Amino acid sequence: YVQLVESGGGSVQAGGSLRLACVVSGDTDGTCMGWFRQAPGKEREGVATIFTDGGAASYSDSVKGRFAISQSNAKDTLYLQMNDLKPEDTAMYYCAARDGPLCPRVDGRSWYRGGYWGQGTQVTVSS
Repeated sequence: YVQLVESGGGSVQAGGSLRLACVVSGDTDGTCMGWFRQAPGKEREGVATIFTDGGAASYSDSVKGRFAISQSNAKDTLYLQMNDLKPEDTAMYYCAARDGPLCPRVDGRSWYRGGYWGQGTQVTVSS
């Protein structure tokens, strides 16, 4: 069983930065983890994903080059560094985890079937 608690959201101006954190309790070895977001009136979408036992991270095209996903050495915290924020990045951001080793694509809908989700943290970017 895995519990996820996000923090770090807030309000920033366009061009600013935020760092989200997701504290994870439970065994995260061999786990697919990711950040997702949902804006009002829109579907939830994948932002960045990672496999805790190694391998390259995956990013959505809309955040590639601006956001970076990482994990603590102890694999108990997942981060999302967000730079050059844009108004269109405004959304509720969620952390998610599911058993590996086969991780869905960052845009894969199977992320939304099962697994574990946090309660979300709001990011608001003003122009």
